[in-house]
Amino acid sequence: MRAWVVRAGENGERERSALEEGILVVGWDRLAMGDLTGSATRDEVRAAVAAAYPDEGPYTIGNWTGQLYRFVHEIQPGDLVVLPLKSSRVAVGRVVGIYEYRAGAAEGLRHVRRVEWLVEDLDRRDIQSDLLDSLGSLLTVFEISRFGAVERVAALAEGKPDPGRPDADEFAATLTEPAKLYEEVRRRGDGEPLTLSIRDFLAVWGVQRRHPASTEQITNDLEARGLVTVPPFTDGTLDSRIAVLAGGAEPDESGTSAVSRLASAGLSALSKADRRLVETAEAAVGSAAPTSAGFAGRLPEEDDEGQAIAYRVSNLESANRMPECVRVGDELGTATTLMVLRGYSQLPVLDADGRLRGVVSWESIGRARIAASSPGLHAATVRGQEANGSDDLLDWIGVIQQYGYVVVRDPDHKVCGLITASDLTVQFGTRVRPFVLVEEIEQRLRRVVDRCIPLDRIRASVPRHRAGQVHSAANLTFGAYKWLLKEPENWAALGWGIDQEHFLAALEECRVFRNDLMHFSPDPVTDDQLTPAQGLLELLRSVDPQV
Repeated sequence: MRAWVVRAGENGERERSALEEGILVVGWDRLAMGDLTGSATRDEVRAAVAAAYPDEGPYTIGNWTGQLYRFVHEIQPGDLVVLPLKSSRVAVGRVVGIYEYRAGAAEGLRHVRRVEWLVEDLDRRDIQSDLLDSLGSLLTVFEISRFGAVERVAALAEGKPDPGRPDADEFAATLTEPAKLYEEVRRRGDGEPLTLSIRDFLAVWGVQRRHPASTEQITNDLEARGLVTVPPFTDGTLDSRIAVLAGGAEPDESGTSAVSRLASAGLSALSKADRRLVETAEAAVGSAAPTSAGFAGRLPEEDDEGQAIAYRVSNLESANRMPECVRVGDELGTATTLMVLRGYSQLPVLDADGRLRGVVSWESIGRARIAASSPGLHAATVRGQEANGSDDLLDWIGVIQQYGYVVVRDPDHKVCGLITASDLTVQFGTRVRPFVLVEEIEQRLRRVVDRCIPLDRIRASVPRHRAGQVHSAANLTFGAYKWLLKEPENWAALGWGIDQEHFLAALEECRVFRNDLMHFSPDPVTDDQLTPAQGLLELLRSVDPQV
């Protein structure tokens, strides 16, 4: 049994049909062949998609092909499915039918699968944040499998609470405030480092995302206590693990720091992943002499400005997921079989130690076959594009655009991930979406205010010294709309038949969200965090339906 997410349209336009008719439904109605039942292979689906959407690029065609192929062939009766709803609720069901094409149905409701809805109004707040994050992809059809997703969705379908990820750090959940974290690091001493995910680490301060304000607060708190996180908590994804160490303690009688003592004592008792963290700390300590500030909250090679938030290669989930690959000495047929089965354009070629020795692609295979009728894997292997997880992602975008991928390696130069152009499309699509949403909210507010409220009353909502600078609603800050629309005369001028108090509360919540959004964070905005702003936009579209 597997678990899937199948959305009901970008704006939930197919939700009612899905729930009332007991169906999963996807779009792509322009497919000339219509019924995909006879498309047994991915290549046949791709050909149909490419013919229907000739203006789209190869990565979009490939992405859409994968989603349709999953919907038609990979989803099986008995699988679980999650449908996120625009109402901040979630429906959970069990697939009971194979793919169907309904030629006589309305546009957008033709590609379907039958489903038995088991829960139709599950509150998102009943789902733990890591599973909610997994539901946040912009794709219409995708599988969720990480963090025990299948078992957890099954529990939700039975009306039970989300049991949480099977490898959840129960101890980390007890660190409910910074003081408890400090005390635990102190209690453990040198022999037992405290390790936890960045997600759990941030939760100690009650935050979910890393942006300048929260990062500065955490860094200052760590520095005041003489602690260091290794690797820096500003690097990696929210599920990356870090160690919290007493880096600022003075040297002991032997002249060594707590971090150095920790790296040389009792490592055999640690897990492999946690041992790597401590060894990373030792390498960092060895690279530079301590300053008067010790290692408070940052590694010694960083400058005095502290930890900067950067968008690293490692911030992409695919950079931390071991890709399928072939090994030196494998047959070329092994590579081509995997590439056809998985729909890959290329595969890394690794040596026995897990280090990159090159890449095999359809282009390199074609070139090898021009030179020889039956080439081996070695002849079809070309130099691969390889990045460190700590590199700035922006420096690699051009390479990914040119070659279609970049292989990611860890500090030991072993392959640990693969980023494709499709990964970038999804990642930056996820990042652009909140900005587009907030922009439409602001544009709608400006339009209705300019249409309904005289300029003198608009100017009255800002401080006197700024009134002369206001020539229309476009000159207002987002926060000014609250004060403008709080006035009974202005609110009445809108002619909206909605509750003023609830609207102003939603406007304030959106203002806070907008301000947080404008501060850079390497962490994506989840659907759950988008919900209040989406609700406000839907309300504005209802009361002011002009396009």
